[in-house]
This record gives sequence, C-alpha cells and structure tokens, in this order.
Amino acid sequence: MKTLVTGAAGFIGSAIILRLLERGDIVIGIDNHNNYYDPAIKEARLARYINHPNYTHLRIDLADRKAIESAFAKHKPQRVVNLAAQAGVRYSIENPLAYIDSNIVGFAHILEGCRHNGVDHLVYASSSSVYGANTAMPFSIHQNVDHPLSLYAASKKANELMAHTYSHLYNLPTTGLRFFTVYGPWGRPDMALFKFTKAILEDKPIQVFNYGKHRRDFTYIDDIVEGVIRVLNRPALTNPEWEGDVPDPGTSRAPWRVYNIGNNSPVELVDFIAALEKTLGKAAKKELLPLQAGDVPDTYANVDDLVEQFHYKPATTVEDGINQFIVWYRDYYKV
Repeated sequence: MKTLVTGAAGFIGSAIILRLLERGDIVIGIDNHNNYYDPAIKEARLARYINHPNYTHLRIDLADRKAIESAFAKHKPQRVVNLAAQAGVRYSIENPLAYIDSNIVGFAHILEGCRHNGVDHLVYASSSSVYGANTAMPFSIHQNVDHPLSLYAASKKANELMAHTYSHLYNLPTTGLRFFTVYGPWGRPDMALFKFTKAILEDKPIQVFNYGKHRRDFTYIDDIVEGVIRVLNRPALTNPEWEGDVPDPGTSRAPWRVYNIGNNSPVELVDFIAALEKTLGKAAKKELLPLQAGDVPDTYANVDDLVEQFHYKPATTVEDGINQFIVWYRDYYKV
C-alpha cells in the first residue's frame, strides 16, 4: 500500500508513519515544519524514519496548491491520512487567519488531490472541539454539532462538511476521526501535559484553568494510532438507511463517516495533575484560574460505533499513559 501522510513530523503523524512502515507500506510524508512550537522536536521525530527505504519526505505547505498537486501527481498514493493542521484552541483566538490557510484552504487542496488521482480512502483528523456548546454526555457522532466555540473547532467542522461534499459528488470515501485530548511520548510541547511536567520539575507554578474542574477524555497516542490504522484499512461505506427527513449527522448516503476516538472515561484535570505528581514524586504549585474563552468545560466520547464496526476501543489508563510519557520525557530531555 502506498500511503500519503500529512503532518508527517507531527505528534500523531510521526507515530502513524512508524506503524505504516513497520507493516510494509510505502509512505510519502508532507510537513511544512512551521515554528508554531519548537521545530527541534519535529526534526527529532522525523529522524526516526527519514532514512527508511520506503519513506519519502516532502517539506511543503498544504496551502501551496501547486506543490500539493505535484506531490499527488508524482507519487500517486492509494490512501491518504491528513493530519496537518494549525492546532490549538487558544491560538485560534489570537491568530484566526492561520486556521483558514491551513485547515480550510490546505484541506481543499488535499481533497482535490484525492479526487483527481483516484485515492481509495481519505482519513482525516477532526476534533472533539466540534462538539462546542453541546452538553449532552457522552458526545455522540449522531448529535448535531453546529455550535463551535472557537475558529479551530469551526475549521474542523468545515473539514467534515467539505469531505462530505467530495464523497457525495465524486464518490470519494472519506472518514473523519474526532480525536479526544491525545497525549503521550513525542507529544506537542504546547499541550498541558508537557507544560505541567516542565514546570513541576523546575519548581514553577502551573496554570490550572477552570480551577481544575473540567474533564477531558485523555487518549493515549498508541490507542489513537491503532484506531487510525483500523479505519484506514476499511474505506468508508454508505448508509443505505440514511433519510433526509431525519438526517443522521454521523453517516450519509455518500461514502462518508465520522467517528470518535476517545478513552470513554473522562478525568477531571485535578485528578490528571495528581496522577502526574505521583509519577514525578513531586507536588505541583497550582495557579487556579477561570475557564478560558473558547475552551469546552468537558469532553467525553461515546465510542460505540468504533467498537461495533472496528472491534476496537481505546484502553490505556491515564496512570499508565502518564508513566510512559514521563519515561520518554526524562530520556529525551535528560532530566
């Protein structure tokens, strides 16, 4: 199988590429290596497979239409995993246009590449953020998601709508995966676990928003990778029972699907911090603050469709996941 992966030097992208190479895929990776966070960790992730005989790396931007067209035309991937995106809810409040360029324009270029080059299946990253103002827990793919609370969330909902159009018009199988708070080794330095670990080890205070009371469905990276691989192996199918007068938001008459990938076990932030303190053997100095604009108070994934259709459910406990992260962190940063 020849698979194109965007966000190839990213947290999730690099982990998926390692799995694809292990199983014998030919992989083409795309990444623009921007400086949203320290590019050094991107280079370190990439170093693990840059010289693999089945891997080709392209340093290009999704917003560069000609470069993306050329990549598809030259390499002719059979399947595509689109993980490249401008990430971060809070940054989207400060710099919203960055999300239009990468998450909207860039995704349109990926869809066009798939359309014109006979791609069998496009799997792309959506986000738990699309649930926005929804409060019915656990979040289900069969709920309406029309009230995003940040432009990041809106851009991910837009990706799902754009993908549906291409599935409908061009019969392109597309599957969107709504990731729930992914963490683990080789993660993003701008995320809470990284920031908390660094601050605690340096005896600096950590900022705890919503006074630590919001809940997150923390999902370990290995669980995410396993879910992506299983979904990638089976192109999206139509739902012949879909009806326009009672539309199911999670399926379609077109070959289009969305799924939640979450741990199905939300943890309060204060308990997450307590597990981190226990692993580090050191107490955190907490600066308790109100909920930030754009943040969702709770995330909790209903993963029934993933379990039923792919016989798979994320299972790594927060305690085990944090332990694996800390082992990696101490080794990588030599602390």
